[in-house]
Amino acid sequence: MSSEIQSILNAFEQSQRQGKAAFLATVVGTQGSTYRRPGARLLMTDDGETVGLVSGGCLERDLFEHTQQRMPDRQAKIVTYDRTATEDILWGFGLGCTGTVQVLVERLHPPHDPLTFFAQCWRDRVPGVLVSIIHAEGSATQLGACLTLTSDSIGVLGETEPDLIEAMIPDAQVVLQNQQSVVKQYELATQRVTVWLELIQPPIPLMIFGAGQDAVPIAQFAKALGWHVTVVDCRANQLSHERFAMSDRTILARRETLNRLDIQPGTVAAIVTHNYYDDLESLRVLLPSSVRYIGLLGSKQRTERLLQELQQETTYTDGQLAKLYAPVGLDIGAETPDAIALAIVAEIQAVLSDRPGISLKYRNASIHETYPDRLTSPRGWSFAADGNTQTVTAHSRT
Repeated sequence: MSSEIQSILNAFEQSQRQGKAAFLATVVGTQGSTYRRPGARLLMTDDGETVGLVSGGCLERDLFEHTQQRMPDRQAKIVTYDRTATEDILWGFGLGCTGTVQVLVERLHPPHDPLTFFAQCWRDRVPGVLVSIIHAEGSATQLGACLTLTSDSIGVLGETEPDLIEAMIPDAQVVLQNQQSVVKQYELATQRVTVWLELIQPPIPLMIFGAGQDAVPIAQFAKALGWHVTVVDCRANQLSHERFAMSDRTILARRETLNRLDIQPGTVAAIVTHNYYDDLESLRVLLPSSVRYIGLLGSKQRTERLLQELQQETTYTDGQLAKLYAPVGLDIGAETPDAIALAIVAEIQAVLSDRPGISLKYRNASIHETYPDRLTSPRGWSFAADGNTQTVTAHSRT
């Protein structure tokens, strides 16, 4: 989703320069089979420009109409699209899924808005938590984003009851610590409020060790996914800056200086130096570090030799060794540099998602992870019918 969010952030910045009103639609709850999951977003401007998707393309037009005609005072609102009937028609839209989607639609008011917070987290490369009110009994509490939190800052967006803010802050800190989004319900003196505490992750940091031609498609695929790419050229070739112009950073180094690299928490690494001693030094630096994944190009026998040499100097834990994937990449029959790069990036994605990387044909569980106590909305979605909530139910047009 990183590349999609980056496109939304770019479009939002441009809309503000042009003085356009902007609205954000966010999937905050799903049930059953749906095209997008909670966290999917759509940016809309008042002149009809849209960036992003919250469905396969069937709901976006209707959501735009909500921003134009069905938002009293342009306050945030929840729109629920119910497609649990057997017919494949939703008010003229073919959903192709048999689930229910709950979408939060809100007017953006920079700098106190969700996308400004997204941009801050991405710029500083730190995770954060965005808290949005998705249901409030009565009209005393407004729907929409209300709180932002990082490890060193807390921000309140708009007017929200102090008691609610005080209750949400500890839960937001837990979300940041556990790295998991949750839905919480709070019982206030006057009403019951349901909020979505969403974990905001900055782009995945990928470090590519090696700057040969076969590293170029790895960087290209990663950038297409919106990852933050750093290329470490162990040969210190000045031409690498030009070759990897698409990367976020290119570091010219020698193997003797690799231990000086600043490796951010959550980094994933691919080693494609084609040099035994460069590989050896790269592993020496990466294995004890906080990286989540290390992919090493080369045969199993070569990897065993490298590890044997390293273990003559120190002992690595099972957890450190488990981060190493060698030979690198999923088994997709890759032969060309582009196909090998695809296999590498796909394996990284699978590892980060804790998936085996097999064909979905052989998956018996749901394609998307389900979180009954986290990312789905409260059971039944028995929300009060007020001016800020609307349910759209699938029906036959006969």
